[in-house]
Amino acid sequence: MHRLPQDSLAFSFFHATQVVCRVMAGQSLADGLLDRVPDKIRPAVQELVYSCLRQFGRGDFFLARLLHKPLAEAEIHALLLVAISRLELEPEFAHTVVDQAVTASGVLHNGRFKALTNGVLRAFLRQHPQLQAEAGNDVVATYCHPDWWLIRLRAAFPEAWREVAAAGNQRPPMAVRVNRRRADRDSWLAEFQSIQAGALASGKDGVLLEQALPVGRLPGFVEGLVSVQDPGAQRAVDLLAPASGSRVLDACAAPGGKAAHLLERADIDLLALDLKPARCRMIAENLQRLGLQAEIKVANCVRLDEWWDRRFFDAVLADVPCTASGVVRRHPDSKWLRREADIASFSGQQSAILDALWQVVKPGGKLLYATCSVFPEENHVQMARFVDRTPDAVLEHEEQLLPDREHDAFYYCLLEKKP
Repeated sequence: MHRLPQDSLAFSFFHATQVVCRVMAGQSLADGLLDRVPDKIRPAVQELVYSCLRQFGRGDFFLARLLHKPLAEAEIHALLLVAISRLELEPEFAHTVVDQAVTASGVLHNGRFKALTNGVLRAFLRQHPQLQAEAGNDVVATYCHPDWWLIRLRAAFPEAWREVAAAGNQRPPMAVRVNRRRADRDSWLAEFQSIQAGALASGKDGVLLEQALPVGRLPGFVEGLVSVQDPGAQRAVDLLAPASGSRVLDACAAPGGKAAHLLERADIDLLALDLKPARCRMIAENLQRLGLQAEIKVANCVRLDEWWDRRFFDAVLADVPCTASGVVRRHPDSKWLRREADIASFSGQQSAILDALWQVVKPGGKLLYATCSVFPEENHVQMARFVDRTPDAVLEHEEQLLPDREHDAFYYCLLEKKP
């Protein structure tokens, strides 16, 4: 590694290769893979990694045609994927990209694959028009999602599946939620626009940014004036809308964005649950920054005896575990790590959570079921089955937000418990 200058593209290529290689082996970016990258180059490496994984289906399609046989060396395969992604995004820098990728390959496997790396990338540049045409006839290479995923999208959204898939391959929008207990949204927006171009109001508390920024550049972030939250996620509080004085449960609360939004909107008695102590600490830290208070418990929401004191809740938010298929542009590795069988697994968990939490809703109270999935089995189908088996459940409102330039995909279903 000491042979690669730390300010070189080759150095970033090397670290991006390590991350992509681990993802190909089954690890998730959520496991902190990028935390191992030197701070100075982490933004550049993250951009290389995310671009590569968003276009993985396309890059893999190209390599299958450029290599005489599959590579046994996973690091070289990953390096070629990263470099091809970069070549497609910045063809004007093709010479530099090839040169730096070959340089990076020199510190892998004792440099035995420098010639192969050079040959494959130069062949890619020569054959690019033909390869593009061939990719246009392959659904996975075109839409960069696994085949089974695309089949399900097509069945669920016959008129919109192409747009849904395309949105999953784009950079996600960035939005903030203004803490109305500490700031006025329009005043904050005006201040932001005076120092940064490109922002507009979104929803009741949100601001949609034209360009993603580090949180340190958001006015008042440290002081708790704003939080980063997708406009689609902010929709949850609009729908549940608990009145002041209500007893409210956020059953799967980490990292605490929706819990905080509930507390910003009304004076409520909030209990936030999560399975893991570290995630509960994250909730506490977020609430402390925002100047908010809630009771936080480490608990499995399905096991009522562990946490429920037999006092009913006026409102319950069930933001359940799911495939997260609606937020893949934020987590591009999940497209390739997720398996079709995971849908049934999550559906079973969701069903158990619904049956348990319905018991704690008071008669006349409400439960909001939420996912960031686009698969009907986790959304409409799940809720239709629940209502069918639950005589005192009344479906009040249902909506499926699909990903677009303003928000990610979310599903919401608001239920009322008959008095």
